[in-house]
Amino acid sequence: MLSDTTAFGLYDHNLVALNQLHRDGRPDTLWRVRPRRIVLATGAIERPVPFANNDLPGILSADAALSYLRRHGVLVGRQIVVATNNDSAYEPASALAAAGASVTVVDCRREGGVQAKSGIRALAGRAIAAARGRNAVQSVLLDDGTALAADCLLVSGGWTPTVHLFSQAKGKLAWSDQLSAFIPAEAIEGIGVAGAVAGTVSLSETLASGLAALGGFGSAPPAPRSTGEERTLGVVSLWPKPKAKGRVWIDYQSDVTAKDVELAARENFVSVEHLKRYTTLGMATDQGKTSNLNGLALLAAATGRAISDVGITTYRPPFTPVPFASLAGARRGSMHAPVRRLSLEANHRAAGGVFQEYGGWLRPAYYGSGEAGATIQEDARRARQSVALFDGSTLGKIEVIGPRAAEFVDFIYYNTMSTLKPGHCRYGFMLSENGVVFDDGVLVRLDEHRFIVSCSSSHVAAVHARLEEWRQDRFGRDAVYIHNATAQYATLTISGPKARGLIEALDLGAALDDASVPHMAVTAGRFAGDEVRIARVSFTGDRSYEISIRADRAEALWARMQQEGRAFDAVLLGLESLMILRAEKGFIVIGKDTDGNVMPHDLGVAGPRTKRTGEFVGRRSLFTEAASRTDRNQLVGLAVAEGEAPLATGAHGVEKSGGRLRSIGFVTSSYQSPTLGRPVALALIERGAARHGQTIDVQHLGVLRQATIVAPCAFDPEGSRLHA
Repeated sequence: MLSDTTAFGLYDHNLVALNQLHRDGRPDTLWRVRPRRIVLATGAIERPVPFANNDLPGILSADAALSYLRRHGVLVGRQIVVATNNDSAYEPASALAAAGASVTVVDCRREGGVQAKSGIRALAGRAIAAARGRNAVQSVLLDDGTALAADCLLVSGGWTPTVHLFSQAKGKLAWSDQLSAFIPAEAIEGIGVAGAVAGTVSLSETLASGLAALGGFGSAPPAPRSTGEERTLGVVSLWPKPKAKGRVWIDYQSDVTAKDVELAARENFVSVEHLKRYTTLGMATDQGKTSNLNGLALLAAATGRAISDVGITTYRPPFTPVPFASLAGARRGSMHAPVRRLSLEANHRAAGGVFQEYGGWLRPAYYGSGEAGATIQEDARRARQSVALFDGSTLGKIEVIGPRAAEFVDFIYYNTMSTLKPGHCRYGFMLSENGVVFDDGVLVRLDEHRFIVSCSSSHVAAVHARLEEWRQDRFGRDAVYIHNATAQYATLTISGPKARGLIEALDLGAALDDASVPHMAVTAGRFAGDEVRIARVSFTGDRSYEISIRADRAEALWARMQQEGRAFDAVLLGLESLMILRAEKGFIVIGKDTDGNVMPHDLGVAGPRTKRTGEFVGRRSLFTEAASRTDRNQLVGLAVAEGEAPLATGAHGVEKSGGRLRSIGFVTSSYQSPTLGRPVALALIERGAARHGQTIDVQHLGVLRQATIVAPCAFDPEGSRLHA
């Protein structure tokens, strides 16, 4: 039993969303429940009565007044008028009269008033025409011109079954003339309705509907019957009338009046969904709870149709407002975006690793207790001279498996990937539907029907979700299966001129000569009895090997790499030094060297755009007017004069236009290169590919400098060090 809990939505496969309110300061709790059987006993809501000025303070539903009295001991007025078209209003009228109030019931039914008990004045066959008062109800005007003094006006225009959850479950509704309301029609598998939502009024009917709603779920005795007087409703129609005088409010929340609905009909917004959007009737948190039927009835009258022919609007969740804290669940505070940790974090810390957060991962920025800038520079220099070890476990390792896996990766990637041979790798881009570069990385083909997507560290979750989304859209599970194995494996990297010597010293049981494992190839080996995957790929521009092993077995391999590395003057490489090495080679980081406008041809990769004929994600967007503009920002390198400091990341390239400075792009990455002995920078510059050799102005914080546009790759442009 969950107290203070509201079922605010009923979704596919009988998923019920519940919001539990806590009164001890804790945030609300979101419950997601999939029961074997659902019984909806959601009740009904008392409808307002339409008349002029029906939004004055002091006007409330009869049922609300009864709740104030019985729950809180509050008498809502001393001189009370009750406007009704049904029998249910007489219970609150009698209770208020017994509490000492003067009560007059205005019953629009000609035979009304027979239920009135002593102490209650009943006026049958009359209706409220208007409420009067400046800041509160002072009197009411009847349709025969009679004025009644009042300090409170209660309304009871019938009861609207709360069918919202039933409708959210795709349930169909039917019009009931007896209740003047829509009620559930055909039964839904796994869901039963009971009580007022099913249209019952008497206690015996309600008890019987409860037993029927169980649908044979468990065993139950016959439903009991009431031994007392059964409740009746006897409701008659009391709908707003076209061309009524005064301001008659239909939707109190959105301030929709009867004249708004009539105007919608004259403007030909005669579909109920068009009416809703034209007037905002039943929108927001109301979702038709109090306003819907009166609005539909008025539209029906204005267009000469029956209410059942007008239909109803779509009832959308949530039924009541749900706090964001409830929807967030445990994702708050430190759990809002929990930092992900490397399986070898303790080993890195023991080696003097200084940690920072990169893309949600806590990773070593550099190692040692020295000054950060000098240490990072020295590590980058040593990595180019000997060999570096770094932990690349955060890279994505998402498996794509199945008989149509090759077709799938062709559709996902900008590059053609199905021609990749087993045991080899290929670098490629993924695009968004708008043609913008979404991620880059290496695709590994293990065999004919199995690929591994190695995506950017910060994009693993997004890429996995993207792959699964497109799989569901175009491929069945029997054709393609997606498995995110990123957390199951650690990836330890060896990079540098002495990389081959070090990896051979590890004795991984695999042939590692260049003929057996050329650049962009993959092979299998073993370490201490465990299978490892060895990929010869590079993010530094030097010969590199990525060794992937079970995460729980990585510690021994990392220790062995350090032990053997001493003979090769190996250096532990943090991410800051790695960023220098990749920038020297002109290698990009998605989200740093790209933005939400960069397409693959802006990065110098235009071949697939013009040569590929098959469909792939983002293809059509590559040929739009915007994509074909000649003044797009393109990836370039920037060089400064000898002896100058590095450019500031984020600095803008500028030129004068009409006497004012205009941005022509910006610096995306900038570092001091210890190997080259000068700064290197990457930038996105307007028409950059055609401007190599030109000098441009670069401005940052009011300081203007000059830089020369060059190729992105500043180090080893021939690529000879990949085979050193």
